Amino acid sequence: MRLADIVVPDTQAARGALEVATAYCTSALLNHSVRAYLWAAAYGAMNDIAFDAELLYVASMLHDIGLVEEFDSHTVPFEEAGGHVAWVFAAGAGWPVERRVRAAEVVVRHVWDEVDPAKDPEGYLLELSTALDISGRRPEDFPAELRAEVLGTYPRAGIGPYFTMCILDQARRKPDSQAGRLARSGIAELMAANPLEG
Repeated sequence: MRLADIVVPDTQAARGALEVATAYCTSALLNHSVRAYLWAAAYGAMNDIAFDAELLYVASMLHDIGLVEEFDSHTVPFEEAGGHVAWVFAAGAGWPVERRVRAAEVVVRHVWDEVDPAKDPEGYLLELSTALDISGRRPEDFPAELRAEVLGTYPRAGIGPYFTMCILDQARRKPDSQAGRLARSGIAELMAANPLEG
């Protein structure tokens, strides 16, 4: 598997999601979102997991949108805020209600400890890919050449310190959220030790 082998959907919704992420995310968060899709799609392809590439791409571009100032919610966790944005985005893209709900579910589930691939392959793949990119979980599941290509094309650009800052801020304001649990479990130390940072 090489970077050129990964299919990136070229649909109006996919292009729109990238445009939204580009407009609102820092370069670090944008590159993380792109890498999240690439890791997820590569893993799915390498392990014969059938997935909806457009749905996965849109969810990947929007999965952390709840961390940015314009969409940060003081009442719900960032992943739920992002799920709401994904639902609204999908409505604007003309997706039927069921598909809008799926987009929101995939965004919310990316912070779960475990997602059942049989019930939600896109949620499973996004949870797996974001865990790799943020905390360095299971890098051995991806060929070294692919890791080098992805990181060379979409550099980390300081995602570790930036994401740590975001999570600690979320945890301070919403201590009962998943961000609060991540902060208490030592996400800062995991990010600092992420082998992808080397």
